[in-house]
Parts: sequence; structure tokens; C-alpha cells
Amino acid sequence: MNRTVLVLTLGGTIAMTRTDATPGGVKPRLSGADLVAAAPALKDVAEITVEDFRQMPGASLTINDIVALVERLTTADADGIHGVVVTQGTDTLEETAFLTDLYYRGKAPVVFTGAMRNPAIPGADGPANLLAAAQTAAALDARGLGVLVVLGDEIHAARYVRKTHTISTAAFASPEAGPIGHLVEGVPRIRCSVEPGPTVPLPDAQVPRVEVIAATLGSDGILLEGLEDKVHGLVIAAFGAGHVPETWCARLEALADTMPVVLASRIGVGSVLASTYAFPGSESDLLGRGLIGAGALDPYKARLLLSAQLAAGGSRADIEKAFAARR
Repeated sequence: MNRTVLVLTLGGTIAMTRTDATPGGVKPRLSGADLVAAAPALKDVAEITVEDFRQMPGASLTINDIVALVERLTTADADGIHGVVVTQGTDTLEETAFLTDLYYRGKAPVVFTGAMRNPAIPGADGPANLLAAAQTAAALDARGLGVLVVLGDEIHAARYVRKTHTISTAAFASPEAGPIGHLVEGVPRIRCSVEPGPTVPLPDAQVPRVEVIAATLGSDGILLEGLEDKVHGLVIAAFGAGHVPETWCARLEALADTMPVVLASRIGVGSVLASTYAFPGSESDLLGRGLIGAGALDPYKARLLLSAQLAAGGSRADIEKAFAARR
């Protein structure tokens, strides 16, 4: 065997259970050692080391938590670990995996996983997901693919994966590209590879505030007012291929004069266009007013890329190049 896998736990449903003192809903309580004990077949995969890095719901994780995680991943890679599994809540898993992919420069595979069913109910999927993630992290074929996400024996690239259902154990999918592989009898089968995108330097100061505003039917854009004094960057989750109500145009143009404003689609699958439509509030109109196209990135991942670029001191040209590289 002679392979080593580090398991870093952040909390989430996979680590949630009840206690006699709180017989109602579950909370993050299980340690990494508890999670590993629930998947005894891990001993046949690699030498497993466990660290309880955080213990919180996925919804409470922050960008700073992920920056700290990447720093730990970098140390583990330098120490010669063969692979790393990160367990966490699925609420934000698609975002944390993508942000880690932006920052992590190591060679050891990093695999995110979690659970849709907590250990206190029948059919809990955490142990199987943890085992599959460790099998992937220990595999030589997983090296050089960027950060991965493994749930339900499917292997996804962090760049494309999304949570597509609130409760299903098959909640995670990559609608734009499909999974890059599967676990077959415990062996990762990589069917295709994804070229990792350019990395971004870790922030050395406070992370800039970047928010997402969604276009909705009949909205007059009131939420855009005063943002120039509150945020450092903005992502617009637009209709369709990149459209907003005409009433938004003047406000967005003014905001784009003071900060980077990125145009994404609230649909989450498919690219924002550049030159198909020409009405006020269309993609070509908004790009002409100074907005930056997000390409195929959904609004949530676009927010993380913009935040990372701003934290690294990126210029407007740097930001445009970064989004163009992920089309």
C-alpha cells in the first residue's frame, strides 16, 4: 500500500448527529476519527491521517476559512502526502472546492466530499462518500486534474460541479460537462480530464467584499443603489444569456465606473453571450457599458473568482483575462 491520505474535516451533514441533550435536529458533533471509524475499508486504501480543521455547518464557512485550508493543503503537499480528502457541508461545497481550485498549487490530489443524509438516519451516505473520496485521492490518475469533488461514486471537476437538488443523494452534477469519472469496484476510472485553470495568489490582507445581485421580473434595481460605498466588486445574476431590465442600465453603468461589475447568468448552465442581442439591457449593451462577461461561470463561482482577483490586486485587464481563461 505505502500510500498516505490526509483527511481534513470541516463539519457539515457528514459529521452531524443528535445527542440526548438535543434530541431534535442534528448539529456538527462527530470528529474526523468518528468518520474514519464508520468506514473501516479505508485501512485498505492508504495510511489515513485525520485532522479536525473546522467543525461547523457548510453555510457558516467563509473565504478566510478556505484560505487557511489551502495553506494547510500546501504544507501537506510539501510534506509528501499522496492525497487529501476534505469533508464538509454540501451547502457550500461547490463554492469551497472551486475557490480551493483557484488557490491550490500543489501536486497531491485534493478531493472534497460530504453527505446528503446525516449519520442519524437510515441510508447515511457519508461513509461511502468518504471511502470513494479517499480511493480517488490515493490514485495516481487523480494527479494533475485540479481539485475534485466525489459523491455517489461520481468524480467531478471543481470547475463544473454544482449542487442541483436540496435533499437527493444524487444532488451533485456537472451540467456543463458531466462527471470526469466514476468509482468502479473501488477503483477510480477517469474518463476525461479537465485542464486546470490559472491559479491566483493567496490574499495577504482582508478579502474584498463582493456580492451577487439577481435580476428578477419587474425589478427596478433598487438593490443596486448605494453599492459603490459598500462593496468592492459586484456580480449580476442576469436573465438568460446576460440580460437585465432596461431600468437597471444607468445604475450598472455608473457602478462599472467605480468597480468591476461582472455579468453572469442566473441559469447557471451555458455561457453569457457577447454580441447576439442589442436591446437596452442586453449582453452587448451591458458589455458596452463596462461590465465584464463571466463566460460559462455561474454567478457564485464568478463572485469567488472576482474576489480572488481583487484580493490579489488584479487590474481590470487581469480580471478580464481571468474570466476569459475560464470560458
